[in-house]
Amino acid sequence: MKIAAAQISCSLGDYEANLLKVRDFSRRAKEAGAELIVFPEMVDTGYSMPVIQTHAASWTSRFVPGLQEIARELSIAIVSGVSERAGPSIYNSQVLVDANGNIPAKYRKTHLYAVAPVEEQTCFTPGDAFVSFALGGVHFGFSICYDLRFPEMFRKLATESKVSAFILSSAWPFPRVEHFRTLATARAIENQSYIVASNRVGKDDDLWFCGSSAIIDPRGVVIAAASADREELIQADLSEELVLSVRSRVESFAHRRQDLYK
Repeated sequence: MKIAAAQISCSLGDYEANLLKVRDFSRRAKEAGAELIVFPEMVDTGYSMPVIQTHAASWTSRFVPGLQEIARELSIAIVSGVSERAGPSIYNSQVLVDANGNIPAKYRKTHLYAVAPVEEQTCFTPGDAFVSFALGGVHFGFSICYDLRFPEMFRKLATESKVSAFILSSAWPFPRVEHFRTLATARAIENQSYIVASNRVGKDDDLWFCGSSAIIDPRGVVIAAASADREELIQADLSEELVLSVRSRVESFAHRRQDLYK
């Protein structure tokens, strides 16, 4: 299947402006033949804890219904990072909207970036489950930004949930751009899986985001890549057959020493 990743900036607290940008990039992806487009983290509000606390909404209003309308109108599936207000809690979430406008899967970020000056734990409640979904013959796993630093999450999804492609929505900042590139490649290689990483550009509060969105194949080869500082749309074809081929040549999952890992 063909998949696209959108590398965009966001307008803080302006979900209508951000939704217009989602519509534009989704239209471009559809015209290029993509069946699924991936957007970065917190596209509805921008990545600012005070702004998120003020503007986070339930999924029955504002941004998510807009995503559903775009998906139905263009007949394209969308994964986006989005705030999720549920009762007294706010979650840093990803939502899958299918080409019919339905929501078959969602994920709440499990690893919160509890480091100054961001300190996500002051705004978000952590999720408590990893989530995967099937689309277009490919088995995907959700992940958000800081999750990338936790290889256990990706290995569990790959081995127990049979994930062959990881989707990463992120707002990764410039000081650690090499970490972003290196960790994304490592997650692809060690799990013999695709990585589809959609990262922010632009600036929210005092954070500048490093772009460098990429689609990496299960051999660790970068098959599509974006710049560090411009809005772009990248795309590539994903092949479940390639994943099976790579895994059959080097059966590293079967060679694990589970008796030593406990």
